[in-house]
Amino acid sequence: MTSKRYLVLQNGKIFEGEAFGADGETIAEIVFTTSMTAYLETLTDPSYKGQAVVQTFPLIGNYGIITPDKEGERPSVSGYIVRTVCDDPSNFRCEETVDRYLKDNGIVGIKGIDTRALTRVLREFGTMNGMICDDPSHADTDAVSSYRIKDPVKEVSTKEERVFEPTGERRAVVALMDYGVKYNIIRSLQERGCEVHLMPEDTSAARIRELKPDGLFLSNGPGDPEDNTEAINVLTKLREDNYPTMGICLGHQLLALSHGFKTGKLKYGHRGANHPVRNEETGRIYISSQNHGYEVLSDSIDNEIAKELFVNVNDGTNEGIRYLKENAFSVQFHPEACGGPQDTAFLFDEFMKMMGR
Repeated sequence: MTSKRYLVLQNGKIFEGEAFGADGETIAEIVFTTSMTAYLETLTDPSYKGQAVVQTFPLIGNYGIITPDKEGERPSVSGYIVRTVCDDPSNFRCEETVDRYLKDNGIVGIKGIDTRALTRVLREFGTMNGMICDDPSHADTDAVSSYRIKDPVKEVSTKEERVFEPTGERRAVVALMDYGVKYNIIRSLQERGCEVHLMPEDTSAARIRELKPDGLFLSNGPGDPEDNTEAINVLTKLREDNYPTMGICLGHQLLALSHGFKTGKLKYGHRGANHPVRNEETGRIYISSQNHGYEVLSDSIDNEIAKELFVNVNDGTNEGIRYLKENAFSVQFHPEACGGPQDTAFLFDEFMKMMGR
């Protein structure tokens, strides 16, 4: 018999459901994603560090767990919240169930709640903290309210430099700053002939210069971008070297902060595989995959040194910046998305052209 489990929100609202995944309890920031597929990629995306993810799509787990599709070595989520879990997946690549995978990795989950009602709460009141537990009367409301994600980038970044060889002939050497990189960013560069040097988040400017890369790539990652003062200082120093540079998600935000622009927290973030963005240079609209809770504030962008490259069609927030006096650009969305639309994968080709490759 499945035991009861509860989600206690910071505002006092309680959702009753059933236990799945690991035993125990967890406090996390509660966020939602509207993606209909790619739940394994969601579970293993390092950008979710410190967060419990709500899947708005009502059925999760129907094709099981498929190890080659992971975006990180292990799950990064702090909790998992779903409507219905498939315990009998059907796919020739399936290795195990989602429930078994969460148990093996110590991730607490809750199923059987109205995830769309929960999403409406988060949209109305904004992202908030919550606790997944077996007894709501024992929930520590003070701990829930005071919870804050601390140093997530340090936790998810590689601890030592790693080298990934290109697929086929080597065309360029890229220093990839790992703030919480998704595997498909590495694969996207390898497929284009890049020898990828995955660098820890605290790598110095001197080490980057010693490597003499053809280009600099700034990865996605979790948390508040303004907390990463050391990384911002390194990027500020590297501006004088004018490496061909591309950034994604957190990398986009950190590059902006290194130029003196500002960031702010969105009410409930952009997470899903169906976000329209408009290229301000061409007027063309693309469907993008996104996972972020912060934005670069458009009115903080200095038009003498940069311009908006992409804008979110839904709410007008910034989705990309091109730097006018440097060989650099960055985007808030994920052109490498797996699974999700890859309409903007051509941006990796633009990065290759910037490196003269």
